[in-house]
Amino acid sequence: MSTAETRADVRERRAWYVYDWANSAYVTTVATVLFLPYLTVVAKRAACPGRDTDLACPVDLHVLGIPVSPGSVALYAITAATLISAVFLPVVGAFADRSDRKRVILARLAWTGAASASAMVLVSGTNWQLGVVLLILSQFSLASSLVVYDAILCDIAPLEQRDAVSSRGWAAGYLGGGLLLAINLGVVTAHDSLGLSTEAAVRISLLSAGLWWGLFTLVPYFGLRDRPAVHRVSDDPADRSPATLTQLLHTLRELRRYPQAWLFLLAYLFFNDGIQTVIYASSIFGQEQLGFESNQLIVAILLVQFVAFFGALIFGWVARGAGPKNTILGGLVLWCVVVGIGYFLPEHRFGLFLLLAVLIGIVLGGTQALARSLFSRLLPHGREAEYFSLYQCCERGTSWLGTLIFGLVYQLTGSYRDAIIALVAFFLVGGALLTRVDVEQGIADAAQEEPLAA
Repeated sequence: MSTAETRADVRERRAWYVYDWANSAYVTTVATVLFLPYLTVVAKRAACPGRDTDLACPVDLHVLGIPVSPGSVALYAITAATLISAVFLPVVGAFADRSDRKRVILARLAWTGAASASAMVLVSGTNWQLGVVLLILSQFSLASSLVVYDAILCDIAPLEQRDAVSSRGWAAGYLGGGLLLAINLGVVTAHDSLGLSTEAAVRISLLSAGLWWGLFTLVPYFGLRDRPAVHRVSDDPADRSPATLTQLLHTLRELRRYPQAWLFLLAYLFFNDGIQTVIYASSIFGQEQLGFESNQLIVAILLVQFVAFFGALIFGWVARGAGPKNTILGGLVLWCVVVGIGYFLPEHRFGLFLLLAVLIGIVLGGTQALARSLFSRLLPHGREAEYFSLYQCCERGTSWLGTLIFGLVYQLTGSYRDAIIALVAFFLVGGALLTRVDVEQGIADAAQEEPLAA
């Protein structure tokens, strides 16, 4: 490889990193911190006009004649988005695999999500329906863009460099998301001196996340290169059919040849569902159950964002001796501890809430990083991208049961504490399945040459 080619590759990878920097701003500011609690306030205002939104609303909203608690609206919207993603992400992946212009597909999906996030500035008063539509559209656009983003990783990095390139992208995401969140913390905290109400400051922050996502997507759009598609459409009419699920079904059938990878994926579905629900529900729990303000929630999530980077490094160091499987199992025990502490955490004790945020950050970065690396050990050589596409589909498109259970438990009991303690079941089931994964056998099944610790 020439020096010019080497420099071109480095520049392209840096452009690829920037997309994680871009979309993570939406993940932290909108999906994790601000919009779910804000949508809950708007829904409560619609159901109980004239009532203090800090108080519980005893009146249900109605969606297609079905009563829905305003406190569950945001969670049900996330559930709807993830169910839609579960159906359509494989279609997006199949389409991208057959395209010569993945960077264009990535950008268009990203700009659709960014436009949806920016339009959240228009959600005000009692217009919770608009908020639900924009949340579903932005979440689906994010998940779809990440499927394409992960596929591009296989184009820009050879196998021996893929771990390092992927990790740098992840690090860029933590940094970018944390930086914009810190800026928005300043806006929300100093809203009075800026001549803004708290609600206006929140809406401006939502707009900033959408603009950040859209503008920084220009870097990968112009910095990535187009490549010929590996899988082209054949002359078979069935192969040329649009939006076919044939590729997903084929991958699932083939996955049966690797039972340890299949078992790990099943375990991952459960414990990742619990992790994602904690992420989505933490801001609602902090605001509605523990009585914290938006600026306090931003501080906590910002702390999680930066600690998670170091958590991944700590877990990686532990895994050198204990192995990734045992380290993940230890992380799931810590997740149960996190949920248990959250259940008993007293109201308005922000210092204790920050300590819990540190623990969440450590375990969040560690379990996510090691889950991906462990799964990679169980995959047949040369087909990693195909199976990681399925992994991404599971991560973004099937994490719906936790938010559904959280919303249902709250609707039945009226307590977010009862809702959050129910999430322990996801970590217990996921951990029980993970204990049955034979990593050494999985490596042998995948015919990988280098033995790795279990």
